[in-house]
Amino acid sequence: MAYDLITMGRIGVDLYPLQTGVPLPQVTSFGKFLGGSASNVAVAAARLGRQTAVITRTGDDPFGTYLHEALKGFGVDDRWVTQVPGLPTPVTFCEVFPPDDFPLYFYRQPKAPDLEIDAHELDLDAVRDARVFWVTGTGLSEEPSRTATLAALAHRAKSGTTVFDLDWRPMFWTDPGAARPFYTEALRHTTVAVGNLDEVEVATGVREPHAAARALLDAGVELAVVKQGPKGVLAVNSAGESAEVPPLPVNVLNGLGAGDAFGGSLVHGLLAGWDLEKTMRHANAAGAIVASRLECSSAMPTPAEIEAAVTAGAVQ
Repeated sequence: MAYDLITMGRIGVDLYPLQTGVPLPQVTSFGKFLGGSASNVAVAAARLGRQTAVITRTGDDPFGTYLHEALKGFGVDDRWVTQVPGLPTPVTFCEVFPPDDFPLYFYRQPKAPDLEIDAHELDLDAVRDARVFWVTGTGLSEEPSRTATLAALAHRAKSGTTVFDLDWRPMFWTDPGAARPFYTEALRHTTVAVGNLDEVEVATGVREPHAAARALLDAGVELAVVKQGPKGVLAVNSAGESAEVPPLPVNVLNGLGAGDAFGGSLVHGLLAGWDLEKTMRHANAAGAIVASRLECSSAMPTPAEIEAAVTAGAVQ
């Protein structure tokens, strides 16, 4: 079976406070959710009716079992989610200070299992045959995940749509200054690059949105998507088409899952053959909807919810 989307990268357990505006030392109750950007994107696309799977690894522990159950519950194929004995499944805590302060605390020591993805264990035929293949910058931060990510990209050789989520997390890199050459290599094999201003600067050395989009196209991609925060999103393709779409008004509760919802909707729009502006408007709406909710994975919107937000011009 050829999947609509296979993602490769992070997975973990999000432990989010059930109290907003309360510092972590004073929080008394938490909700447990599936997390990790690559996994959340697969969930978001599945919620929109796409056949999805994720390539990642967990610990051999109860949290790993929970993640398998959660993926299957969301309709995401977990056949390539394998265990790494001796390493714990990662957990991530956050603090929730709406509208724009959501500190994250990653517990990925001594090493996250998702960085133990090995090139020799990849189903490269499935990677090649997927309509969309999605990788992340975090996957380049350590071996053997780095070699596995680049091997999967090289084997795919730009067949179908290949998305590189720039996903810059400097705390995951032993030497953050060494990241750009690996980003450059990944861009050679991808057709779509997605990132915010910090991420495109890491990848290209350029921060101005239009110049950064051009630099990403020059690096080899066919579509550059630059998230500009309160200024919305800019998308430019190699045919010279562009769309710049403002964000939807929303009362933000927790902004942490918005980018993953954006990614799942972006994949959906690309598969549907929508034009740039429609794709960006729906992706923006998906992100805004999740920003209005506490959780990430279980908050991913349905097509009807996204359409209602686009029509209303705001998240109700």
